[in-house]
Amino acid sequence: MKIKDNFLWGGSIAAHQCEGAWKIGGKGPAIMDFVTTGSVDKPREITKTIDADKIYPSHTGIDFYHHYKEDIQLFADMGFKALRLSIDWSRIFPKGDEKLPNEKGIQFYSDVIDELIRHGIEPIVTLYHFEMPIHLVTEYGSWKSRKVVDFYLNFCKVMFENFKDRVTYWVTFNEMNHIDPQTEATDIFTYIISGLKYSELEDKPQTLATIGYHMTVASCMAVELGHSINPNFKMGCVFGIEPVYPYNCDPQNIMNAFLQMDRDFYQIDAMCNGQFPQYKLEEYQSQGIDLEVTKEDVLAFSNGKLDFIGMNYYASSVAEYEGADAEKSKLFGGLTNPFLEQSKWGWTIDPVGLRYLLNYTYRKYALPIMITENGLGAVDVKEKVTVHDFYRIDYLKQHLEQMKLAIEEDHIDCLGYLMWGPIDLVSATTGEMKKRYGFIYVDKNDDGSGSYQRIKKDSFEWFKEVITTNGDSLIN
Repeated sequence: MKIKDNFLWGGSIAAHQCEGAWKIGGKGPAIMDFVTTGSVDKPREITKTIDADKIYPSHTGIDFYHHYKEDIQLFADMGFKALRLSIDWSRIFPKGDEKLPNEKGIQFYSDVIDELIRHGIEPIVTLYHFEMPIHLVTEYGSWKSRKVVDFYLNFCKVMFENFKDRVTYWVTFNEMNHIDPQTEATDIFTYIISGLKYSELEDKPQTLATIGYHMTVASCMAVELGHSINPNFKMGCVFGIEPVYPYNCDPQNIMNAFLQMDRDFYQIDAMCNGQFPQYKLEEYQSQGIDLEVTKEDVLAFSNGKLDFIGMNYYASSVAEYEGADAEKSKLFGGLTNPFLEQSKWGWTIDPVGLRYLLNYTYRKYALPIMITENGLGAVDVKEKVTVHDFYRIDYLKQHLEQMKLAIEEDHIDCLGYLMWGPIDLVSATTGEMKKRYGFIYVDKNDDGSGSYQRIKKDSFEWFKEVITTNGDSLIN
């Protein structure tokens, strides 16, 4: 197997991290509009109201709302075949529960999609990338409520009907799998996904299990709905998953690694196998967690199977074990790996882990996989006219080489590679601009200052060559 001629080379962005214009065009306040800037050492603060003395990065983003034509032109200059972007729910339904959508919001995304198509770039649309209207949290309790599932499906229906002839690839959710009642997620990740603070939840295991279940049901229902509107839709869901390695070959540590890695897969099981996994229901029951599984849910799991799996891959980890005294990851848990380097933000750099994960996931589900995020956050130093980001080129080259091996030697059906994020944008976990990923530098600082000028980095031309040669340049 070779990398296919129609392989989707491109990138991924999210509305709350790049659009800005948070009060323009009829947009309502969303959960990420209440999260301040932070850093690797200082968690982002989540406020109840907008405080005048605090910085809220989503309010301005990188102003993609006004720069999208310029940015899409730059993506086209690189040769992009695809761009994954999210539609901000609060820009379509400002409160989330309205009967009629905001036409200005629909028009904005229609214009963006048209601009992508005009440049020969396939739009891949994410329907939920942490952009819930805050009203659905304060009035309904977020994904704890079945009503929010109905509101989400109404939002999906409006999007499917408006863009059914222009969008083929849809993503129902981004990284919902980080809601897990077996681990203590940080406040920021629980909030990013649900708009609720982990520290403020009552009956945490029950609440997180309910949120995760309702989102899983909502995804399956959205897939079924999408297929009913246009049978040619390719419906997927994106998961943030990582390989988890055992500390050593002690059988108990092997088992620890399996269980810690597999906890991220129960929702994929539900979306691919036609039913919510019985092992998870029994696990919940043993912990006193009760889920309401309706007849409608059972049909949704059966009829709403995914067409492809989206994979966000950044790092691997080492499974925790009793008595471990090694340093732990700051964000996702797990032990650090002494055989691997780390980024400035404490994420292990493990290119082989991508090949491992592609093999594991494809052999488990036999569905096409799209790498929907992969990239390196770094502090870039801007020269007069560029950024010499050789470290990013090295990181991406190593990962793409492993992807190429997975496709050509392991026979994995991989649809595309969408780098995160192809243009500098706000970090979701830390709220920083200085944690930069892009091929394109955006002149904006953590305090909000800057000209917002776009500047090509050295990696821009490098990735252009990768696309032009369909990955053949990676072997040189």
